[in-house]
Amino acid sequence: MSDDNPASVAFDPASLTYNEAGLIPAIAQDNATGEVLMMAWMNQEAVARTLTSGRVTYWSRSREAFWVKGETSGNTQALVDLRLDCDRDCLLVLVRQSGPACHTGRRSCFYRGVRGGQEVELMAPEA
Repeated sequence: MSDDNPASVAFDPASLTYNEAGLIPAIAQDNATGEVLMMAWMNQEAVARTLTSGRVTYWSRSREAFWVKGETSGNTQALVDLRLDCDRDCLLVLVRQSGPACHTGRRSCFYRGVRGGQEVELMAPEA
């Protein structure tokens, strides 16, 4: 991520607004297609690690550990751009996704929809 904007200021992950658990929601979006892939949580250190390494790193609430996307599955997310919302309490992470983003094997974690009051599956797992 190059910094060509003369009006830019140095970014500090501590300047974000985290919840009472020290976490901020991070929405991963495919940079090429615009598809929303998943939502996960980051803490201040996960944000810093993501920016330093270029590999998207989340905080796993269930494992209470850092989770580098694709470290075990091979379905990686390379950071393209990190965007902040107007309140600085939510992140949009533009990624180059390799393989399915969802642990179910689907391209997106948002594979269910509600149509006519019925829950429907919108996409099958990738082969």
